[in-house]
Amino acid sequence: MPSYSKTIWIILFAIAMGYLESSVVVYLRELYYPEGFNFPLKVMAQEIAVTELYREAATLVMIFAVSVLAAKFWLHRFAWFLVVFSIWDLAYYFFLKILVGWPESLFTTDILFLLPSMWTGPVIAPVINSLTMILLALVILNSRKGLHPVLHLSNVLWTLLILGSVIVLIAYMKDFVSYVIEYRRLQPMAVISSQEIMLILPTQFIPRSFDWWLFGTGVGIHLTVVFVLFFRKRQMIGQD
Repeated sequence: MPSYSKTIWIILFAIAMGYLESSVVVYLRELYYPEGFNFPLKVMAQEIAVTELYREAATLVMIFAVSVLAAKFWLHRFAWFLVVFSIWDLAYYFFLKILVGWPESLFTTDILFLLPSMWTGPVIAPVINSLTMILLALVILNSRKGLHPVLHLSNVLWTLLILGSVIVLIAYMKDFVSYVIEYRRLQPMAVISSQEIMLILPTQFIPRSFDWWLFGTGVGIHLTVVFVLFFRKRQMIGQD
């Protein structure tokens, strides 16, 4: 299959996944938030909450599977994972806006993920992450001879990517984790199970703040890797 045909089909798959994701959220909001979504979360039946957690895990497996099928080399598979994940996420918010008029703005607070802990943040934050991941993927996928990658990520660059990702994840989970720590402090004698943290405490939690400095640091590290790879690619083209 020509590379452009493969690209089109992968993009269509990611967009369709985004619509599927948004439709699930529409159903859940119709069941639990007919008056409109807001914090704190409504109490869900345990079976539905657990199903939702597994659905999120299944989504990651689907994206990983497509990325493995999309390329031969692991660096390109990594790039395709970034592409599918990013387009899926952007399409999700696009279709949610079309279907139910939400989010009201890019700074509306959303629940981004539930594994391994609740992630919260303004919608613009995952949008920024998605655009950054697409930039990184484009630099990698456009740097090859035939099917073979030309650019290689050094251990330093991989370390920076992982470090930036960890910092971004901390920024997303920091608010809820701080709430759990404070909850434990106020009830030192209470035994709080992992099930309670996953299913009960989220129904009492209202996001208070988002650490933009921490988030910006993680994104800045990611963009540094993108720029290093981009200029390295230009140097290689100049040498040819």
